[in-house]
Amino acid sequence: MELVAQGRSNAAIATQLVVTERAVAKHTSNIFGKLGLPVSDDDNRRVLAVLAYLEGGR
Repeated sequence: MELVAQGRSNAAIATQLVVTERAVAKHTSNIFGKLGLPVSDDDNRRVLAVLAYLEGGR
């Protein structure tokens, strides 16, 4: 989440962590689920997850 909060793309995170972009997408999807952030046309889950991260989680 720290790298997401820094504004990094999935590709940039994958490069830095030496994992695949698909692995990053899977992990962020799991984080969204744990935070109760469903897919929505009205909300940006990355932004909401970062806000939760900055607030110390939910």
